Amino acid sequence: MIRTQRLLLRPGRLTDLEPLHRILSDPCVMRYWSRPAHDDIAQTAEFLRYFMNGYGHDGRVEYILEKDGRCIGKAGMWRDPEVGYILNPDYWGQGLAYEAMSAILIEIARRRPDLTRLTADLDPRNIGSIRLLEKLGFTHDRTEIGDYLYGGYEVCDSAYYSRVMVAQD
Repeated sequence: MIRTQRLLLRPGRLTDLEPLHRILSDPCVMRYWSRPAHDDIAQTAEFLRYFMNGYGHDGRVEYILEKDGRCIGKAGMWRDPEVGYILNPDYWGQGLAYEAMSAILIEIARRRPDLTRLTADLDPRNIGSIRLLEKLGFTHDRTEIGDYLYGGYEVCDSAYYSRVMVAQD
């Protein structure tokens, strides 16, 4: 677990199912995620099961984000060495994703000193995430046009970012 000024970053719990489902079933939140919004809570239950079973394994460094006792999202590194985050929209624009990811980058450097570079990929229309990544020290590597099929029906572009990991992280 990691405590920041306003957040607790912790492993997942079964009680996170409902708040995670509110996030993952919201079409606005999931618009730039890797797949469309969850239609059924069973999808979210599977997502949470995978999250909980993989906690601390396979090089993953990911956390549930808790604020004031409530699950408000998740963030971390789940695909070596790809980072990402998702947050309840009620908490957007408050610097919480930056706060969480800043702490997670330090934890990644501590737990995975072998990693010299982190990556992130996102839809280039996701301006908020681009700003966050740049604030975290990521730089734009390239944009691929039409390289992602979202939900089986929409061809989208992908922007690829990376960040060099240094000892003081």
